[in-house]
Amino acid sequence: MDLVTVLLFIVVILFLATVYNDQKQDKNYPPGPKPLPIIGSLHMVNPMSPQKDFMKLSKKYGPVFSIQLGLEKLVVLCGYDTIKDALINHSEEFYERPDGPLFAKTTNGNGIVFAHGENWKVMRRFTIATLRDFGMGKKSIENKIREEVICLIQEFRSHKGNPFDNLTIVNTAVANIIVSILLGKRFEYDDPIILKLMRMISENIRTFGSTMVRLYNSYPTLIGLLPGAHQKIFENFKSTQNFIKEVFTKQKKELDINDQRNFIDAFLAKQQEGNPESTVYFHNDNLTVLVDNLFVAGMETTSTTLQWSLLLMIKYPDIQKKVQNEIDRVIGSAEPQSEHRRQMPYTDAVIHEIQRFADIIPLNAPHATAKDVTFKGYSIPKGTTVIPLLTSVLRDEAYFEKPDEFYPEHFLDSEGNLKKNEAFIPFSIGKRSCAGENLAKMELFLFFTTLLQNFTFQAPPGVDPDLTPALGFTSAPLPHRICAIPRS
Repeated sequence: MDLVTVLLFIVVILFLATVYNDQKQDKNYPPGPKPLPIIGSLHMVNPMSPQKDFMKLSKKYGPVFSIQLGLEKLVVLCGYDTIKDALINHSEEFYERPDGPLFAKTTNGNGIVFAHGENWKVMRRFTIATLRDFGMGKKSIENKIREEVICLIQEFRSHKGNPFDNLTIVNTAVANIIVSILLGKRFEYDDPIILKLMRMISENIRTFGSTMVRLYNSYPTLIGLLPGAHQKIFENFKSTQNFIKEVFTKQKKELDINDQRNFIDAFLAKQQEGNPESTVYFHNDNLTVLVDNLFVAGMETTSTTLQWSLLLMIKYPDIQKKVQNEIDRVIGSAEPQSEHRRQMPYTDAVIHEIQRFADIIPLNAPHATAKDVTFKGYSIPKGTTVIPLLTSVLRDEAYFEKPDEFYPEHFLDSEGNLKKNEAFIPFSIGKRSCAGENLAKMELFLFFTTLLQNFTFQAPPGVDPDLTPALGFTSAPLPHRICAIPRS
């Protein structure tokens, strides 16, 4: 057959597949826009900022609606009350992850982020316990964070108040915290290894929600033959895996199970226990993906939040000054410690508001139904991809007075004390909430307070800070430069 005939045949098959999918859909399936043949509703959603279009669709179809992107059917949940109901009250039904072609090819169900069933439970249990063993939430990891902040301050000082791009050095500083747990070492800010790893991670984060990735998830056989963003993701993931394999292969030769130096040593020690659990779950593929998961999660969200924090302090100098006044009053010239947080309600409120306003992972990590479920009167089949839209929570008008503004008073009562808000869930909630939440909170407080203790941040002369987020799976600031003016 000639090429035109082949393409026509493929189009007919995809059209019939679309029609078949429509016919077998339950009548009580959540409402949503009627999909077109083959492409579904791809034309209605900006692939690099889908949260905005999902928010618009929720106003038309309600807090639970469906949308088809290619052949992939999604159910989107909007608003704190709806998402809490799903992830807390119906946690057994909504805790799974989708097993799409992209995840199947990259992680194959290994690790923790996109793992399934018992494998996920074992890896999460091991991860939380081991992170605690190596200092998460303890003084030992706090000391490492404070040491890293000193290195970052020295780097900032080297620019002598002149404009510079803080992206790479902030990324490396934050990455060094999780690297110290995983590998037991730190990288210099110009080390080509860490720079390469961070570049590959950033590329994958930016392209994760692209049109080609959406199309690959719908038509993997066809799209898999074509060039595009999905191929770059596969290439970067393979390179990262090879680096991790080299590291743990070397550590395996040096392993002393009585002197475990880091997270990888702890995993390798589990491999040698010889019991059924260690044989089934503690294999090299799980280790490779697990370390990659933790490296990405431990760097990307915290470093992006810190970049937003400095940009927002530049945009709102009055707020920056209030934070500095509280730092001077409570801490003075001493090194900030996590215990200071309880005495600093305004600074704490500002950090909360930075996380809310920055909205780092607007879509949340995708969930999937573990079984057939009836939710809010709708029938959702087992295996359906579910998007608990975090943007709709962090911008929920029912819980935040000025959802689209940067307003630290969202977290302060009338007397200036820190006020909890149950809709503040930047780390998500439920069984799949972020395993490193406590570490991230400690990092944000220590990095933020120490930086503002030492510097006043300003925009380069004549520049008005732009708070428009860059397009991608995470909401990062657009490329920009800052001036760090020493306070003493």
